[in-house]
Amino acid sequence: MGAIGAFWGFSGVIALLGYAVYRLAPRAAEALNGSLTMAQWVFLVGFSVFMLVAEGYRGFQKKFSPRTAARVKYLHDHPRWLHVLLAPFFCMGYFHAKRKTRLTAISLTAGIVLLVVLVAYLPSPWRGLVDFGVVLGLSYGILSFVVLTARAFYGKGFLHSPEIP
Repeated sequence: MGAIGAFWGFSGVIALLGYAVYRLAPRAAEALNGSLTMAQWVFLVGFSVFMLVAEGYRGFQKKFSPRTAARVKYLHDHPRWLHVLLAPFFCMGYFHAKRKTRLTAISLTAGIVLLVVLVAYLPSPWRGLVDFGVVLGLSYGILSFVVLTARAFYGKGFLHSPEIP
């Protein structure tokens, strides 16, 4: 049961993040296909670097991915039927986690939903330029999650906490 839960948790998290990339990538590509002004190019480069560092490196590689990978491994080693059933949400820290982890997961989700709503009102090509940066950050995050999950299962010295109460 633990292997099923770990696989479901890992693939569910990848599917959620991958679906966001899948949905945003066409708009990002469309924005790049048009003729951009110098200001738009400067924004694109600056925002892309910002998203790679802030979302990809600091958000995913340093925080979300290690904790989520540790929770995938924990689920593998300590399966419970409810945790296995809701494995992607368990792995992301929505329940059976320390209070701070739960609050972080819920707050980030609410913040992301709010940003998605606000970005939808941006005119073209600005919306696509923002989407391009988000796609870069999410793609970096997916890659870091895959690498850190592999380390949790097969590497030595993976010392990240699953933040279980």
